[in-house]
Amino acid sequence: MKILAITNQKGGVGKTTTCVNLAASLAANKKKVLLVDLDPQGNATTGCGIDKAHLKHSIYHVLINSKTLREVIVRSEKGGFDVAPSNRELAGAEVELVNEIARETRLKQAIATIDGYDYVLLDCPPALNLVTVNALTAANTVMIPMQCEYYALEGLSDLVNTIKKVRAHLNGKLEIEGLLRTMFDRRNMLAQQVSAQLEGHFGDKVYKTVIPRNIRLAEAPSYGLPALIYDKTSKGATAYLDLAAEIISKNKSIKSKV
Repeated sequence: MKILAITNQKGGVGKTTTCVNLAASLAANKKKVLLVDLDPQGNATTGCGIDKAHLKHSIYHVLINSKTLREVIVRSEKGGFDVAPSNRELAGAEVELVNEIARETRLKQAIATIDGYDYVLLDCPPALNLVTVNALTAANTVMIPMQCEYYALEGLSDLVNTIKKVRAHLNGKLEIEGLLRTMFDRRNMLAQQVSAQLEGHFGDKVYKTVIPRNIRLAEAPSYGLPALIYDKTSKGATAYLDLAAEIISKNKSIKSKV
């Protein structure tokens, strides 16, 4: 079971879009997937067609130890994968966990109780807070979606430092799986320059797949559907299928080396 945290403390870079569409694309490749929504905004939950306003239980109840992960999981029927949903209740977890023992490992302990999944995708909030630290402590690897713009490079160094701290103190096996270029416009010269800088600095840690700026990707969440279900011929849906294939291929090559 591979646990992949999708994170960037900068908002609006395509984290949730990536999480939902990667889950659907992995499911389309016959993989069993669990998406864990760790953002109080609950956008991944609604993007999977689940009504966050009428949840009986959510990932919040798992983090405060009142429910098991298995008890809160619901099915995204159209997406073809499972979801541990979230809503604004999760915002309270930060305060409630402050004085708790082993607060950074709540999610790791919860995930350890389940099996039967090939991939667990963690949609992190746009902040380097306790919930994000829980995700990084639970994960095997980190995917960093980012737009190719100047400020993105500045934020990236903060995130890499956080990952190093988590690796040193909480999760010695944590690795950066890759950097994903999102909302990419090939006509934009700055985007091309930043993209080249990323490749020069991070090498093969930059995914070959590039997610284009695409209207269908933007429209799909309002229908509670992954882009693959909303319009499987769109450039956005095709790009996420390519990303899923790249991740599956990368995992196979890692396993064959072990």
